Amino acid sequence: MEAIAAAIAIGLAALGAGLGNGLIVSRTVEGIARQPELRGSLQTVMFIGVALVEAIPIIGVVIAFMVV
Repeated sequence: MEAIAAAIAIGLAALGAGLGNGLIVSRTVEGIARQPELRGSLQTVMFIGVALVEAIPIIGVVIAFMVV
């Protein structure tokens, strides 16, 4: 049961990260389309946001390994 719970936790964390990354990148592309002169600053903020969102599945994997 613990292994199933760990697998579900990792899967949900990956799903959430995928959705979050999709939203971040789509909003960044919208912002660049509206104001192309802000491309550099928008990309910088996007990369920081993507890095923070990607930390969630990594933390989920670590917690899952601790449980199992």
